[in-house]
Amino acid sequence: MIIVMNAGATKEEIAEVEKKIKNLGYKSHPIYGIERTVIGAIGDERGKARLQSLSVLQGVESVVPILKPYKLASKQFKPQKTVISVKDIEIGGDKVIIIAGPCSVESKEQLMETAKAVKEAGAHILRGGAFKPRTSPYSFQGMEEEGLKILAEARDKIGLPIITEVMNPEDVDLIARYVDIMQVGARNIQNFSLLKRLGSVKKPILLKRGMMTTVQEFLMSAEYILSEGNSQVILCERGIRTFETATRNTLDLSCIPVLREETHLPVIVDPSHATGNWHYVAPMSKASVAAGADGLMIEVHLKPEEAFSDGSQSLKPDNFTILLEELKPFIIAAGRKF
Repeated sequence: MIIVMNAGATKEEIAEVEKKIKNLGYKSHPIYGIERTVIGAIGDERGKARLQSLSVLQGVESVVPILKPYKLASKQFKPQKTVISVKDIEIGGDKVIIIAGPCSVESKEQLMETAKAVKEAGAHILRGGAFKPRTSPYSFQGMEEEGLKILAEARDKIGLPIITEVMNPEDVDLIARYVDIMQVGARNIQNFSLLKRLGSVKKPILLKRGMMTTVQEFLMSAEYILSEGNSQVILCERGIRTFETATRNTLDLSCIPVLREETHLPVIVDPSHATGNWHYVAPMSKASVAAGADGLMIEVHLKPEEAFSDGSQSLKPDNFTILLEELKPFIIAAGRKF
């Protein structure tokens, strides 16, 4: 349910409504707007009738049911776009945000050089995997905490915020100490224990769509994080599994406008994992921006042929620089800024 407060509702009236919501066994999620406050009451669907009684409280304008199964992620709950601030960068604002870096942190020298290169080209955020979920247990699994320390040092010296993946609920506190954004990979899209744990963290969460996840399931996974109190969720389309084998996955460009219609959350695209081939990263990046993406996540490696993971989909710094130059007309045409 959404409880819409009158434009002149007092702090005391708002507090009383939140108190009543909690007494009825629901979680209160207020949005304080310039003109009025809206309060989401989230919990057991079977008790909706009890929430209707809140309409008699002082300061309440109306009580409206949220029809979508994803309540807090729905535009019905929050019509305005969510903009997530990471230091001085706004994800979901006017600018198209570029996240770039290697799939894996392999060494201090490798990450520092890559960080310098992507920043010089125009990237806003540095990516790099410290804990790597791999299909084979014999593949490189990441440098773990040592990799986190290298990422943090790169941020301090190069000046780019950092993002890395979290796989295990037990690692959340450790990773949160080092990074600016925490990423949930496609394999963990329905790891509900992890999602609920991340809901209690005061860090932005980049949530990647699973390879066989519908848009509704994608938004329901975001709802797990939002329902636990963390409103800083960024959605990431990274390709879905189809019968096609020419690319690693099939980039679902159509989900971008669908998500823009269904949710207020920012939407970015990972064309590297979607295609699995560096030749296709540039055209899919341009198409993503044209479709309305708020940002791109692109893998960049100094020597892709020597990469510990995903070298075939990584751009070299020179190609990355060329891509960002070629993206500018697309960004302008989409009514955005670079």
